[in-house]
Formats: sequence, structure tokens, C-alpha cells
Amino acid sequence: MRRVFGGLSVVFSDLCPLHSMYQPLQSRGNLVMLFKGCRRFVRTTCRVSIPGGSLGNESKAPPRFLRDKKIVPDADPPHMEDIQKLYRLFEQSSRLTILTGAGISTECGIPDYRSPNGAYSSGFKPITHQEFTRSSRARRRYWARSYAGWRRFTAAQPGPAHTALASLEKAGRINFMITQNVDRLHHRAGSDPLELHGTVYTVMCLDCGFSFPRDLFQDKLKAINPKAKAIESIDHGDPGSEKSFGMKQRPDGDIEIDEKFWEEGFHIPVCEKCKGVLKPDVIFFGDNIPKERATQAMEVAKQSDAFLVLGSSLMTMSAFRLVRAAHEAGAMTAIVNIGETRADDLVPLKINARVGEILHRVLDVGSLSVPAL
Repeated sequence: MRRVFGGLSVVFSDLCPLHSMYQPLQSRGNLVMLFKGCRRFVRTTCRVSIPGGSLGNESKAPPRFLRDKKIVPDADPPHMEDIQKLYRLFEQSSRLTILTGAGISTECGIPDYRSPNGAYSSGFKPITHQEFTRSSRARRRYWARSYAGWRRFTAAQPGPAHTALASLEKAGRINFMITQNVDRLHHRAGSDPLELHGTVYTVMCLDCGFSFPRDLFQDKLKAINPKAKAIESIDHGDPGSEKSFGMKQRPDGDIEIDEKFWEEGFHIPVCEKCKGVLKPDVIFFGDNIPKERATQAMEVAKQSDAFLVLGSSLMTMSAFRLVRAAHEAGAMTAIVNIGETRADDLVPLKINARVGEILHRVLDVGSLSVPAL
């Protein structure tokens, strides 16, 4: 039912009681008002346009060099049936666990490995834990490339999926969140997920375990390397040109640069506590997730009444075994991802869609009562 109040169009929908009194909310730029009527509660949603401003927080647009990248796989708009099914999963669960993967960060301009446009499609092979620990040359190569790409990597802003999930968390619709991503975009959106594979924002010592912020490592590396200024200059020039960055950005933030920058005369800081080898606090291929972290993730999965995978192909066993454990424990399970996943034959609901697009459509359905951040 539609009514007009002073030029403001309001759509009324008959829903179950949510609140015992009028309560104004904001939801992604919408003004949501709940009233107690004579016979039932009604929830009204109205889109309000305010000159010179907006309701709620909006994600900042990524820089052009991130936005122009063709790294998000093509996908049709989500079907209304799928939107409604995903809405029901949120509505019916009380212990929902979310697992996010690279698919939500590609929407922010950060590449992934396994999608049709991902790093593997060009023949790229990421560094392994064994390479990093055994070869000083491999470490020089890694840190020089990572140093060169750091500013570009950290320029990415949280996307629609990150902000939608933060809103759902704030509304109490998510019990626990786990991410495979190392980019801290969830944190910048207001969430605090368990980082299954660690984060590039922390550097740790392989010998004594001492850790400190990545920005401090960047400063240390710059101070002891005359070549650092030349490496930084690779990150200058026309942002829309691949040539200005040497070659493509990689999923973990590094970019390919010429060997002349790191083959000789490039020095890596050592641990200030024990002079040991420093490494980003991420799980490289061939490494194992710390036992305490893996145990926590598994316990959460088993205790969930619903488990939703967003933007992950689940090709790593550390992620696949979580959704499998939740399924075996009787939880509702679902996946939103563009392309095939390792668990397609396991879960009853698989939706092929962009995560940010479908989540915000879900927020516009029914009575989740999600406030803006």
C-alpha cells in the first residue's frame, strides 16, 4: 500500500510485529520507520533524498587504477528467488557464521587467484612458505615487490559486501565471521573477523615470534635501502597505465618489478629482538594455519545453525573443511560465489552472483531491521 505525505512516497507492507513502539532506523540510505497500528505493526520503507547530503555511510569510490581493473568475473544480476532464499537464511538463523573469500575484495579492486581473470590465469605462481624460508633471494624478491605495491594495495576501500556485512553484524544477524582475506577491508568497514590466513598488515619474526605493524617495517626497509626511492617511483605516473607499475598487481599486494631493483644491494630488515628472519603474518602456500586459530574456526563452524560462504571457491582445505563440518553438524549451508566451488555438491543452496550486489538486495527485502553504520 502506498501513501504520499507532503510529497514523500511511503510504501506500507504488512509484516509480523517487530517493535512495540515507533522506531526510526536508517538502512543503506533508506529511512525505515516502524509504527504500531490499530490491529498490527507495519514497517514502512521510504527513500529520502536530502539536498547536499545522504543518510548512512557510503563506501568511498576506489581510485581509478583499482576501479578500472577487469578483475571481477562477469555475472548476471541476482534473481529475486535467490535473494529471497538468502534473506530467509538470515531470518531463520540465530547462530549464523559467515566465511568470506577473495570474491568480495575483487569488487574493491584487489585481484584474486582462481577466478577467470585471476592471477593463475596468467601463469602466476605465488611464493611458497618453503621458498621464503629457505632462500634469501626469494625473500629479497618478495619484499621488494611487496614494498613497491604497498601504497597501491592499501588504497583499496571497503566495498558493498564489507559494508553490508558490517551492518548485519551490528544488527545481530551474524554470530561470527571468518575471512580468508589478508587485506583488512572488513576491519575498515567496522567488522572484526577471525583472519584465517593472517594479514599483510602485520610482520612477524620466524624465530622468536615478535610482531609489529607493517607500516613500521616499510619505514625500516626504506631507511636501509638506497634503492627504495627508485622502487617507490614505480608507483608513480598515470594511474590508469599498467606500465607505470611494472606489471600487474597481485592478490597479496605485491607487483612485478625488474630484477635490477632487488637482485643485488637490496637489504631486508631483521628482527629487532633476535635478528631473526621477518615475514608477513600471512599463511603462504605450503604453510599451516596455527592450531589455536584452526581449532577456533572449526568449533564455531560446528556450533553454527547456519553457515554462509561469500566469495570463496573453497579450494583450500582450511576453508572447505569448515563448511563441510557445519553441514555435517546439521547447519543450513549456502554459498554465494561467481563460478564453481569445491562444495557445490555439498550445499543445498548455491547462488552465482556478486556478493556486494546480492547482499544489498537482501537488505532491501523484508524486515531484517538493519541500521546504517
